[in-house]
Amino acid sequence: MFEKLEKFQITILAVVLAAGLIWATQIATARISKDVISVTGSSYKTVTSDSGRLEFRIMTRHATKAGAYETISKQVPEVKNFIKSKGFAEDEIEIKSPNGYYTYKTLPNGNSTNEIAYYHISQPMFVTSKDVQKIKTLSVELPSLIKDGIDIDAYNPEYFYSKLADDKVQMLEEATKDAKQRADAMLKATHNRTGKIQSVRMGVFQITPVDSTNVSDMGISDTSTIDKKITSVANVTFRIK
Repeated sequence: MFEKLEKFQITILAVVLAAGLIWATQIATARISKDVISVTGSSYKTVTSDSGRLEFRIMTRHATKAGAYETISKQVPEVKNFIKSKGFAEDEIEIKSPNGYYTYKTLPNGNSTNEIAYYHISQPMFVTSKDVQKIKTLSVELPSLIKDGIDIDAYNPEYFYSKLADDKVQMLEEATKDAKQRADAMLKATHNRTGKIQSVRMGVFQITPVDSTNVSDMGISDTSTIDKKITSVANVTFRIK
């Protein structure tokens, strides 16, 4: 009987020691998690686009395919001359392959026939330039060719900023400094201080219109405005002193 009691006591002691070890481990883990602080910092920069592009289409239709091509072949040089008159060079104008399709006549009941009514041609063109103001002006003036019988469908101009790669390092540094200032302010009330950086993770860059507050997990790359705001985000974890 004494042997059974002794074994029971040993078993109880082992359980107590194991529970104590688990509790001690949990306390240590909790303390470590409280010894760091994770903060998100950000930096902003306003930039001006350094290139622009305007895409548009010349469209025409004719009873025959040959007639449609003849019309479009006469209109393309007219459009090019108009663009050049606005200060653009030959190599800034690009002409893509045209697209064409037939429209068939329909019966009074709405059913389509095999008889061709028109052949449509859409001629895409692009104008690119380092002078973004000229692109903006052209986007407004180009549709005036419609009064001359040239059917033009212009898209919104696009503006690009090419120096983002050069700005990324500096902006990430500034975002990290901002994170430290935020961490310092949060720890001040607890009489603690910010220690060494434990980890840094760069967030996506947001390129938005200057007055925009939009953000996206995938990042935003605005091409609709000449002046843009670049936002850099850094998620930083500091040790606590």
